[in-house]
Amino acid sequence: MLRLRDPDINPCMLESDASIRCLDANNYDKERCSTYFLKYKNCRKFWHSIMIQRRQNGVKPFMPTAAERDEILGEMGKMPY
Repeated sequence: MLRLRDPDINPCMLESDASIRCLDANNYDKERCSTYFLKYKNCRKFWHSIMIQRRQNGVKPFMPTAAERDEILGEMGKMPY
């Protein structure tokens, strides 16, 4: 479980934490947190596609580090998810 708390391994830690906080704040009413879940799901999809691309291109590590992800997002100019 500690691996999921490592920002170099889990690119969607902020989105995951926001989902949990929403559930806590809304007495675990999932309907009230659907936008948080969607953002988390889109985050996972986005970074998974980057990981597949890097694997196909022989770039290691397959998942960019937290610093590399910040660079990638900075170059995009906006959040893709």
